[in-house]
Amino acid sequence: MNVLNRNINNIFFIFALSHLIIWTLVPSLTNKNLPLDTIEALAWGSNLDWGFDKHPPMSAFFTELLYQIFGAQDWVFYLLSQAFVLIAFYFVFKFAYEILEDIKLSLISVLLLESIYFYNFTTPEFNVNICQLPFWSLVVYYSWKIYKSKEIEFIDCFLVGLFAAIGFLSKYLFIYLLISIDLLFIYLIFIKKIKKFDFKYLITIEVFLVLLVPHIIWLYNNEFATIAYGLKRTGIEETNLIDHIKNPIIFLIKQIGILIPFFFLIWVLTKKIKLRINLKNKKLIFLYSINILPIFLILITAFITGSKIRTMWMTPFYLFFGVLFVYMLRSQIDIKRIKVFIYSFLFLFFLSPIIYSYISVSQIDKRTDYPGKDIANKVQFLWDQDFDKEIEFVTGDEWKAGNLSYHLKSRPKWEGPTDNEKLNKSSQFICLEEVCLGRY
Repeated sequence: MNVLNRNINNIFFIFALSHLIIWTLVPSLTNKNLPLDTIEALAWGSNLDWGFDKHPPMSAFFTELLYQIFGAQDWVFYLLSQAFVLIAFYFVFKFAYEILEDIKLSLISVLLLESIYFYNFTTPEFNVNICQLPFWSLVVYYSWKIYKSKEIEFIDCFLVGLFAAIGFLSKYLFIYLLISIDLLFIYLIFIKKIKKFDFKYLITIEVFLVLLVPHIIWLYNNEFATIAYGLKRTGIEETNLIDHIKNPIIFLIKQIGILIPFFFLIWVLTKKIKLRINLKNKKLIFLYSINILPIFLILITAFITGSKIRTMWMTPFYLFFGVLFVYMLRSQIDIKRIKVFIYSFLFLFFLSPIIYSYISVSQIDKRTDYPGKDIANKVQFLWDQDFDKEIEFVTGDEWKAGNLSYHLKSRPKWEGPTDNEKLNKSSQFICLEEVCLGRY
């Protein structure tokens, strides 16, 4: 058994390393410029704060950390993105083994995720959605340890609070996972009275809230700009009665479309698909709570508010779908079909980077074709004609000004849209189209 476990662990390692290499190399070789969301995160990171107009601070923090170590190297930020994906995969793998108690099935539950394009095709763009992934998996993993234990460990409660805070500070939608897990524990403690209340649970809440205090202060001082932006993106201010029905239906259709390759692999793996729902099964209750309940709450949100749920927002929601379906169908999995499953998996595994490469090379008007480095070199040349000191700040939108902040050798701070009052106080500045650069 130990030999089998070691072999499966080696296969997981080979799979993870292959994913890392492929999805770091492919965008590094085929893209001329970093994607929009990554440039935005780098722009925010050049002038770190506890929040920004569009998002909370963690995606900016991680990109800036890597920039300070490696500088303006595009491949580093593609690698960062894949590292976040693989940390999530690793904890899905660990969690799956505790649920399934079969290391082969645990591996299959992770391999299934490669059929969902959130975990391959879209991963080169490090953004707030990717930033949530490791913390989503960590919160689930340590919540499970609390859920299954008779004696609650202080460290597990502390880690849930810590990772929940970092996840929430990556993107507010993380709250859907936290609400789902909280509802599960409320149900078990106060309604079914299966678990006893333990004051150690409060450690999770305390750690979570303490870590959020600086961001809450920032929100208050900035008129809750991030929340206002999030609501604006949903289109909630322009909804009408029909949107309360139309938008949830569109949301469901898109989710089904995204999951078609996933269900194809499930079909390949099983003799027949017969789902067994048992609400008395402790493991199944937990799996429903972390997989189905967050999506249900999103659907209810769309139904009540009429808001649009953008497809990419669902990136972390399917991390444990492989575990859920393998657990429900484990008695129907046909070992004789493993070979067909592996072939089908490999087809999808290599198809995605091939399609990405083709699109990246054949289409020449994408954001990733933007000549950011060339423009920065020209701007630096113009600056050097008039001034002998470094550029200290750049203003304008996150894309154009953000590219300059990233590519210019002095790494000027991005300070938001152009502010004429600020420029008037500057001793030296130049403006080019929609971007201005200067010294304090």
